[in-house]
Amino acid sequence: MPEKAARCLGTMFQRISIAINAEKDRLSELDGAIGDADHGITMSLGFMAVNAELAKLDLAQVSPSEIFSTAASAFLDAVGASTGPLYATAFRRASQALKADESLSPACQAMIIDEMRAGIQQRGKGQRGDKTMLDAWIPAAEAAIEAQARSRDVIAMWNSIVDAAEAGANSTSSMVAARGRAARLGERSLGHIDPGAASAVIILRAMRDTFEAGMVDG
Repeated sequence: MPEKAARCLGTMFQRISIAINAEKDRLSELDGAIGDADHGITMSLGFMAVNAELAKLDLAQVSPSEIFSTAASAFLDAVGASTGPLYATAFRRASQALKADESLSPACQAMIIDEMRAGIQQRGKGQRGDKTMLDAWIPAAEAAIEAQARSRDVIAMWNSIVDAAEAGANSTSSMVAARGRAARLGERSLGHIDPGAASAVIILRAMRDTFEAGMVDG
């Protein structure tokens, strides 16, 4: 099972990279309204670097936790901006949690989402309503936990996770930014979706597509 799980996570990061790359122009346009207009490029470079490092590994010999650990280091090395440490911490938290459960069962998948949320929140010190990626990650994690409490199947769980993230990201258009470069704009940040929240939705969709493909039995 660890080998199958490691291969699943390797495919997951490939899917994330492809999806982010396809949307990088839109993400940079969103960032252009309230930031430096480089979010799409930054995220694309980060996940390409992750996949370049994962390609060097023998997935038959590494554990799922090592996949996330490698991703953390690669993303941080490639992305020097604030997004780099945030996702590196998210991946490291997921890596540590996976050492206790590498099954990639539905419960394990929900744990990964919540640990990533915790890592981003721990590093960025943000809260829901700050107009950041946490406005997507926090509701996504809450949906994952609730789905597990209700014993929902993988498809139902991931659909609720993505739906919650999309609603959270869309809600940022009515927020005034409280953190990051966008906070300098004050009221001018109103009416724009946060690019970090938008890219979080893309990541979560790619994760859903991977796990719903049935690559790992749970």
